[in-house]
Amino acid sequence: MGSQYKKLVPCIYLYKGNAVKDLSDITIIDTNPVGLAKYYSDNHGDELLVFDMSKGDAEHEEALDIIKEICQTAEIPVIGAGNIHRMEDVKKLLYAGCKKAALNYSKPGNITITEEVSKKFGKEKIAACYEEIETILANHELLEEYVDELILVNAAALRESINLWMGGAQILALLPEVSLDKLIEILSAPSICGITGFAINENAKEISAVKSLCQGNGIKVNTFEAAFQWADFKLNSDGHVPVVVQDYKTDEVLMVAYMNEEAYEMTVHTGKMTYYSRSRNELWIKGDTSGHYQYVKSLTADCDMDTILAKVSQVGNACHTGSHSCFFNEIVRKEYEEENPLKVFTSVMHVIEDRKIHPKEGSYTNYLFEKGLDKILKKLGEEATEIVIASKNPNPNEIKYEIADFLYHMMVLMAEKGVSWEEIIEELAKR
Repeated sequence: MGSQYKKLVPCIYLYKGNAVKDLSDITIIDTNPVGLAKYYSDNHGDELLVFDMSKGDAEHEEALDIIKEICQTAEIPVIGAGNIHRMEDVKKLLYAGCKKAALNYSKPGNITITEEVSKKFGKEKIAACYEEIETILANHELLEEYVDELILVNAAALRESINLWMGGAQILALLPEVSLDKLIEILSAPSICGITGFAINENAKEISAVKSLCQGNGIKVNTFEAAFQWADFKLNSDGHVPVVVQDYKTDEVLMVAYMNEEAYEMTVHTGKMTYYSRSRNELWIKGDTSGHYQYVKSLTADCDMDTILAKVSQVGNACHTGSHSCFFNEIVRKEYEEENPLKVFTSVMHVIEDRKIHPKEGSYTNYLFEKGLDKILKKLGEEATEIVIASKNPNPNEIKYEIADFLYHMMVLMAEKGVSWEEIIEELAKR
């Protein structure tokens, strides 16, 4: 039912592979909408609204591919809108990685499917775009029960919406350029959860400054705010604090670096990992040269307040050698069984993928690849049936064996279709 924070949401109008000016003007403003999405994300947009303005099925599928890439690239949630006619269209947007799908309430068919898609995917996944307050008032019971957020796409109806709408779902208002005073006034309204459109797009570089202005006016916005000041840390003899950097998804240690006060403040302010280079005696924004940025997910101090643990979203590789992690020079090793399930799955997957690229004589995996997709699907179906049969057996060990067999054949299918465990985990995390 809306966030406790007010949102500043950039918007991309996607048409024929380009970002255009708005819903009524197809003037191209950027030929690289994925890069534009990253720009909005880097400048602290809270979410990203993407309208698919494509015509025809072929264009629509191309747009979905771009939206998927946007979702993978932007470090902020994406709301997908436009070209929704049936449940399948909502499914495609959500499976592309969108946080929400926005139904166009100017189309009666979208109103009709509201209950169905909400029950299928969850109320929190569904928004509704509208132009006139009458549309909302006429469907208020449906919206209150099945829609999480409203998106007003007609600025002329803003005042009426603010004054008349008393439903549960808050309104994200798509606005033209407005003054800062007007922006603060709009965001202060209880029914408004955020602002999107030209008003935010044209001031994307100033989103942090606008958020500071909001805070100064008592409006709660989502910002990085450090719980500890630099003076709270115990510094080493050089006046620095070491930083251990982990991949937030896998907990893999990527690197160790150092921060001084300026690097710490910049990291908190920008959301990008910034360090102090002891060899060059200068600040170092990780990725400025290589493009391999590290986006902050969390910063945690240890018990002695002399070391920082950073969990990050790593773009590309962390190590200057091209390795994902700087820690690859094995010194000594005892054999042990890996207990992290994701790592086990990833390890087995690597073997399966290698068999596909480098066939090994006598390998059952290679036999499946050679026979092709139909054989893989046949075996997967057989193993699924074996799970069902084993479930009726009182011996619990049997079902473990059958599930393991199923998972192996499923991974062969994944390798055949080019699907990674990381993609599966990301999808599960959205459910």
